[in-house]
Amino acid sequence: MVEITDIFEIKDFSIYYGDFMAVKNITLNIEANKITAIIGPSGCGKSTLLRSLNRMNDLILSSRVEGQVLFQGVDIYHKDTDVIELRRRVGMVFQKPNPFPSSVYENVAYGPKIRGVKRRSQLDEVVENALVRADLWEEVKDKLNESGLSLSGGQMQRLCIARSLAQQPEVLLFDEPTSALDPISTANIENLLQELQKTITIVIVTHNMQQAARISNYTVFMYLGELIEFGDTDTIFVNPQNKLTEEYITGRFG
Repeated sequence: MVEITDIFEIKDFSIYYGDFMAVKNITLNIEANKITAIIGPSGCGKSTLLRSLNRMNDLILSSRVEGQVLFQGVDIYHKDTDVIELRRRVGMVFQKPNPFPSSVYENVAYGPKIRGVKRRSQLDEVVENALVRADLWEEVKDKLNESGLSLSGGQMQRLCIARSLAQQPEVLLFDEPTSALDPISTANIENLLQELQKTITIVIVTHNMQQAARISNYTVFMYLGELIEFGDTDTIFVNPQNKLTEEYITGRFG
């Protein structure tokens, strides 16, 4: 039996907002337990493509899709897909930290409680484990009953990561997760992502090309809704095959 290493297979996939084609005929495989970065100028469809991987675009009424996105071999846009379960398995962390206006503990326990975990001892274990994995436990273990909104920006973003980790996802999607953070908090998040990659597949949209070069295994370059080039990150940054990729990476546009 051949082991499948690609967790996502995207086939001839397009996304429309009304009549506007935001993502155009993308075919792309995303490998499990790797970090894949999506780069490109503003408005090129990066976030739209990212959000399609757990059907967040469904929340935009005018959106529709063509083609397929297979997750573990199953088409996530099939009418029988359980979207809530999909979003548990494919979590998302946004650009601006968005903790719930409740305690640190309740932020992390929220998902497990909805899934039916009731015993306090079990919740305690889940919360601690998620905060440890998000590299936040030592900073907040004495503040679990304080508001998640009282933390620093970098801590709030790691709390949002812990909240996702408590759902035991197989994939985490990150949409510009460090753009609102200072350099030290950014470095903490980057180190965390590289640690999480050992057990979770990560797809990250970033404007920061240095960030993509530092942390990703693979890089996708998009322009005007199209996939221009995809490959291992070293090759994309050192020896891009497409002139547009080279011009973007060297700062000639974007």
